[in-house]
Amino acid sequence: MFIDWSTVQVFVRPKPTDMRKQAFGLSLIVTEELEKDPFSGSLFLFCNKRRTILKGLYWEKNGFWLLSKKLEKHRFPWPTDRQGISEITEEQLRWLLDGIDFWKAHTKLHFSSVS
Repeated sequence: MFIDWSTVQVFVRPKPTDMRKQAFGLSLIVTEELEKDPFSGSLFLFCNKRRTILKGLYWEKNGFWLLSKKLEKHRFPWPTDRQGISEITEEQLRWLLDGIDFWKAHTKLHFSSVS
């Protein structure tokens, strides 16, 4: 599997997912709940309630890739907002896999005047 990251969108489902689901079950979630096309060539990420298992669903030409990573220690950082779907960058995907919680990073401040 060789993914050209410059053309791939990465989406995260914030709600916990039953990790017993395989490609067909996850593609139904993508279609019905996330209202996205699982055949679009995007990578869709899912995590269990304990945040110890991460699954990815990716369509390539003629079939689904089902990616899985289980942590023996620690937990994946995951968005706390349970609504909707989040799109992340390739860099953020690498941070996610490295355990860096960019969802809790400092936000940019904007000021209109100095007092």
